[in-house]
Amino acid sequence: MKLQLATWPEIEARVKTDDGIVFPIGSTEQHGPTGLIGTDAICPETIANGLSERGLLVGPTLSIGMAQHHLAFPGSITLRPATLMAVIRDIVESLASQGFRRFVFLNGHGGNIATVHAAFAELYADASLAGRASGLRLELFNWFQGARVGRLSRELFGDAEGSHATPSEVSLTWYAHPDLARNDRLDPERAPEGAIRDAPDYRATFPDGRIGSNPALASVEHGRRLFEAAVEDAYARWRELREE
Repeated sequence: MKLQLATWPEIEARVKTDDGIVFPIGSTEQHGPTGLIGTDAICPETIANGLSERGLLVGPTLSIGMAQHHLAFPGSITLRPATLMAVIRDIVESLASQGFRRFVFLNGHGGNIATVHAAFAELYADASLAGRASGLRLELFNWFQGARVGRLSRELFGDAEGSHATPSEVSLTWYAHPDLARNDRLDPERAPEGAIRDAPDYRATFPDGRIGSNPALASVEHGRRLFEAAVEDAYARWRELREE
């Protein structure tokens, strides 16, 4: 079930028996010469679609995140940490006022992790400082760190997975949008490894945007397998949260 495709009476009835919701969250940033700029939002949104088919309530995708180090590559967009924290806070407080208590942010971008956790800490601190229990259960689940996804990525790509513009995430976007799959040759095939600093340094150190990866190994079929693994990972975590 998708929040934006439901009516308010449907949501009012649902929250009486199920107070949970999933929000895909990602980023809008370069993903090398063959990866889509929307990769980090497309991946969790695609997985969330699978969760919706299993009956979970899914909110609209938060498609812009923490991407300041990518800004030297055209098309990349970033929020400031304070902005993303404010967005998360407003989303949670809006729905908490209506009876929602369990929030899972299904994340597709490593750069979001610290800021999302900081937003959670602020929400919990508000309640603690007021001398009350928040009643909230806030969870960040990174699809790319799921156990099933990790095993499959190692099997398919080994060390060529890398850390940015990975064949796993590119495969998943191609599964979602097979008409955009491509077979460009990359030079070098596997990008170098290294540290991420500010935007100009990133572009100078990794001129095509990749870090340690070989997305030429990506395929639509690999994307299908990764999608199925990621849905299982996320659904398993959701079931655990229901029991905590």
